[in-house]
Amino acid sequence: MFHKNIKLVLAFLIIAFGIYQFTQGNIGNGIMYLLLSPIFIFLYYKNEIILLAFLRLRKQDFPGAQKWLSRIKNPETSLVKKQQGYYNYLQGLMISQTNMNQAEKFFKKAVSLGLSMDADLAMAKLNLAGIAMTKRRKREAQTLLTEAKKLDKHNMLGEQIQMMKQQMKKI
Repeated sequence: MFHKNIKLVLAFLIIAFGIYQFTQGNIGNGIMYLLLSPIFIFLYYKNEIILLAFLRLRKQDFPGAQKWLSRIKNPETSLVKKQQGYYNYLQGLMISQTNMNQAEKFFKKAVSLGLSMDADLAMAKLNLAGIAMTKRRKREAQTLLTEAKKLDKHNMLGEQIQMMKQQMKKI
């Protein structure tokens, strides 16, 4: 909704106004404003539109998630580096259903920008391995699968990795 720098300015102004309320003797108002300011700091690091798109994706609502992501007009300037990674990750997930070449570009950009959670990075590499396997690049798919397995610490993608390895043996 707001540009990333505006969020920080709003957080600073709310903190300053909270301190002003303390000096005026309005302790309750000051505490409320100081408790309100971390919301804007949180939204600086976690973009609200990307969070809403993740919620839509959780419900398997791809058009709804695409609608939320389309609200981000210029991701290079309005998002932090990690948020750009998640923006490309979500775009890749949605486009992978229809266009593999475009999805590969989005996933590679997401991996290069970085994702905060290892599970998300493992999922992106697993998708890249699947795309490489469909394009008959077995060696690249093998390395991506081993990287995905290393990143999957809680074994959430274990079945998918095993299925990919079995399919790779057939190639």
